[in-house]
Amino acid sequence: MFPNLRSKFASVMYVQIWEHRLKVTDTATRESFDDYPAIVIKTNDKGEKLISGVGKEASEKLQHNEIAINPFSHPRVLFSDFYVGEKLLQHTFKHLSNNKVLRPRPKVIIHPMEKTEGGLTMIEKRAFKESAIGAGAIAVKIHSGFKLRLETMNFDELEDDDKPTIQSSSPPSKLASYGGFVFYIVMLTLAVWYLGK
Repeated sequence: MFPNLRSKFASVMYVQIWEHRLKVTDTATRESFDDYPAIVIKTNDKGEKLISGVGKEASEKLQHNEIAINPFSHPRVLFSDFYVGEKLLQHTFKHLSNNKVLRPRPKVIIHPMEKTEGGLTMIEKRAFKESAIGAGAIAVKIHSGFKLRLETMNFDELEDDDKPTIQSSSPPSKLASYGGFVFYIVMLTLAVWYLGK
């Protein structure tokens, strides 16, 4: 009951991903995070890794103990580092949350804007979905194709691109079920006969 109630009041985040740009828009407030998708990780004296900055400006002013990672930079696909991608989305959701004390989990539409030739693989779709859920989303849909208009966007009516590519057209036939049963009986009979000798 409570998840359904929370889902009704959840904001919708429209996440557009390019290799060198991340744009996350809260569809209700039209507030957005639009920056270079990088997280700066600092290693402290104890060897612990902490996030010290996000975006282009932070990635250009690195200290000797910091590195910048772009989770969407890879020659073949649009996702190269799952953990860093999740942390980047988590940061943007917190940045756009209008209630800083009690943050409702958002519904998220992920729209890869490039490197989608031939369609997204099931692995890519799952990586995008799970990173958004790990970042705090209550529900996630994948969209590919045309850019969505914020004025007409409706999360519940949007068709999810995350569908199985192979579907069985009919349930297994009774003949196949009987065939397996007959094979099992024959093998059992042969085993009993052979061991009985």
